[in-house]
Amino acid sequence: MHRSSVLLATLTLIGAALSAQAGPPAQPLARAHAHNDYEHSRPLLDALDQGFASVEADVHLVDGRLLVAHDRAQARPERTLEALYLDPLAERVRTNGGSVFDRDTEFTLWVDIKADPEATYAALRPLLERHQAMLTRFTDTQRIPGAVTVLLSGARPIATVRSEPVRWCALDGRLPDLETHPSPLLFPVISDSWRPTFPWFRDERLPEADRRRLRDLVRRAHEQGRRIRFWGIQDQPFAWRELSDAGVDLINTDRLADLRSFLTQPPARRGAGE
Repeated sequence: MHRSSVLLATLTLIGAALSAQAGPPAQPLARAHAHNDYEHSRPLLDALDQGFASVEADVHLVDGRLLVAHDRAQARPERTLEALYLDPLAERVRTNGGSVFDRDTEFTLWVDIKADPEATYAALRPLLERHQAMLTRFTDTQRIPGAVTVLLSGARPIATVRSEPVRWCALDGRLPDLETHPSPLLFPVISDSWRPTFPWFRDERLPEADRRRLRDLVRRAHEQGRRIRFWGIQDQPFAWRELSDAGVDLINTDRLADLRSFLTQPPARRGAGE
């Protein structure tokens, strides 16, 4: 990369970090999850502007650095996890009195490991330790809340994380974990694919049997002290409505402004045809 390109990229990232805490924080939306957040024109910042309290970043370990991209071929050296997410969040927390939005709203950073889970986590852990002042801390017996909770998804190094006495992250579970009851201090969230568990929506509605099954999964997750999320679902208001009515904790979207509009509507209007 030419020196001028490096300088431009550096200035862009510095500007992003400053913008992360510019202006009053948006009204937080605890249920809004920015799926593939890094694909937006302003990673993290667009989500924060819309009040999203959960964002997802895919990472690849390239030459010892954690680069944010869906596919490794798309990774660029200046787009590191620290530059796009950890540093701007730390600055926002510092200037916002110790929280991303407010002390009542948990902010979750999902780190989706695309490959090489052990090597990737070995590179990630020192970054989390560097930013531990803002992070939720987990042990086998307690959760000490921080401004940002990091969840590992994708290729999760489960045994390694489980073995650590102090953890600066937790893991996302899968639907079968509702049967085996692992500790919610290790798996505080269940996230799984919508298909093949449920069918695609037809006529913008779920069959009643599937609606009952969805509510049962939500109930069981909540009884175990976990949140629940689905990915790979139709990114449309009729799907958001079913998830919201069932009590699903985090609603996936690539359509930030549209989901914000949906979640801030009165419930009666959400039930109307969009």
